[in-house]
Amino acid sequence: MKIKLIVAAIIYCITLIDQSYAQITIEEGSGHFIFNGGDGHEQDTINVYHYKPKSFTVNSKILLVIPGAGRNADDYRDSWIEASEKHSVLIVSPSYGEKQYDYGAYHLGGIVKNLDMRTGISFEKGTNRVHMDESVDRFDVNLDSKQWIYHDFDRLFNVVVKTVNSSQTQYDIFGHSAGGQILHRFALFLPKSKANRILASNSGSYTLPDFNVKAPFGLLNLNLKSSNLKDAFKKKLVVFLGELDNENETGGLLLRSPTVDQQGTHRLARGKNFFAKSQNMAKQLNTQFNWKLHIVPGIGHNQKKMANAASKYLYEK
Repeated sequence: MKIKLIVAAIIYCITLIDQSYAQITIEEGSGHFIFNGGDGHEQDTINVYHYKPKSFTVNSKILLVIPGAGRNADDYRDSWIEASEKHSVLIVSPSYGEKQYDYGAYHLGGIVKNLDMRTGISFEKGTNRVHMDESVDRFDVNLDSKQWIYHDFDRLFNVVVKTVNSSQTQYDIFGHSAGGQILHRFALFLPKSKANRILASNSGSYTLPDFNVKAPFGLLNLNLKSSNLKDAFKKKLVVFLGELDNENETGGLLLRSPTVDQQGTHRLARGKNFFAKSQNMAKQLNTQFNWKLHIVPGIGHNQKKMANAASKYLYEK
């Protein structure tokens, strides 16, 4: 009897999911739909903004765009409209609410939980610097990888493919600032995803492929193995940096702490450091390394300009 009830409950849940997805439509031009949260966020929903070009066909590429800390997915989508029309690319950008997805769940992708940022955080007046006191313990490591938001991207892609009857089996993905943080961790922690090219742009801080540094800025306590890194290094991750996102840049908030500052004291330095350390780790593991470092001249911490540069990199190069 219990087994029958469990099976009935599962069928009911699947029916609800199918019904919610059946209500999703993606028409030509701009629009949005509601997407269900993943494990640990079953009661939450995500607003997904999209743009479907006039020239769209079932063979058009699909690009996921991950917003920064402002979660302003509509603005990020709009930054890609011109490229969408020019290259016939379907743009899909999820907006994660700050109440449902805090810094740990969003920027850090859920690899930490029970994050308390009420203590140990101070803002340096007149600057973009946010200082973190590492002596204050504010979080727990989340080893339940099913609760990490990285799984959402394949789920979202699958729904979009079904909705528009796409022939695509992979997607490209671009993220800027907090979105860049999410995407380099996405490559590290979910290397078996359907993502093809992953552009992590102007990240504020990184999780280094270093087993001697604690999470979230290293791998020490995340139960990852060298084999996980080997898989990650096979992905097509591009560390996509603005040349002027340096010590003179005041846009966006920049986390500062003794551990994070070992990566560099500004985003450009941190991105270069992350790439170099990753490259060295791949050599130590004697494994394939498909990651690339690309520095865009004349651009700082500006998502619109970086989006334009990314569209050329992805679809014109």
